[in-house]
Amino acid sequence: MKNNKCSKREESLRNALKVMRKTAGLNQSQLAQKLDKPQSFVSKYESGERQLRILELEQVCIACGTTAHEFLKDFSKQ
Repeated sequence: MKNNKCSKREESLRNALKVMRKTAGLNQSQLAQKLDKPQSFVSKYESGERQLRILELEQVCIACGTTAHEFLKDFSKQ
């Protein structure tokens, strides 16, 4: 069974990724196009079906107009 604290933190991360995308003015399809990935790629990590690798996170952040460093710095304050 998953640690409840861990799963809440994972949910917070997914929510932060969604907020970042929306703040950038992108829907899932637009972000996926910038990443040269199918829309399902964005949908799956936002829903928790898959996790992003660190280099994927970096690409998502850049596509949303920020850096992984800034995103993680803000996320760690939550």
